[in-house]
Amino acid sequence: MVQTDSEPVRATGETDAARSRRFQQLALPHLDAAYNLARWLCGNASDADDVVQEAFMRAFRFFDTFRGDSARPWLLAIVRRTWYTEWRRRASSHETVEFDDTMDDATFDGWSAGGADPQALLIREENTKLVHEALAQLPVEYREVLILRELEEMGYREIAAVADVPIGTVMSRLARGRRKLAALLEARQGGASPRGAPMCASPDDEAHAGRSATGAVTATVTPLRASANGGRPLNPPGGTAAGNAQETPDGL
Repeated sequence: MVQTDSEPVRATGETDAARSRRFQQLALPHLDAAYNLARWLCGNASDADDVVQEAFMRAFRFFDTFRGDSARPWLLAIVRRTWYTEWRRRASSHETVEFDDTMDDATFDGWSAGGADPQALLIREENTKLVHEALAQLPVEYREVLILRELEEMGYREIAAVADVPIGTVMSRLARGRRKLAALLEARQGGASPRGAPMCASPDDEAHAGRSATGAVTATVTPLRASANGGRPLNPPGGTAAGNAQETPDGL
């Protein structure tokens, strides 16, 4: 094939147009996962949009470094690093952003109100609100692994690649995160203060609690899986800067 002046050839022998097409084919299918992670790391939808856009710009810029069959762990790791970079910038300038829980109900799987029982919809809406509030209270190192495991259904190895920690650490954080989330949900549903719930236990107790909480947490969180991009468009590479992030990333 003869290349024209409008199609410069990169060192890899690939034209910019071909590289762009390949990036779109590999990256865009994981846009939902990127937004879900950013949404729960940032704490609000607007900043999540900015973080995802900045992350995809970085991913496109360094696309030549991608190796492997699945782009999802690679992309989500970039999303996480983009958020953390912005968090450090915010922390140094003492900027804060309140957690925004104004997700559009119509953007979630199985959330159509058509023909549904109003009472059932009310219960579902209240349960979703409880889960949102409980997840927002979790330390970020537990929240991110729960989102990746329960909402994105990623394996331990993929989560370890995203969070840049050993698989054993992923498993430990999942067990503790499930226990803490279950305690928060139980406290909220029972009207008790979550501060009164025990948040420390032996490794054996935490592992047992993590296993017992898995079913309940998964059943409650899974319906929150977002549909295609949640209706939030992402601009092509060349947009705004990364978003805000307000929580201390302990243990990262």
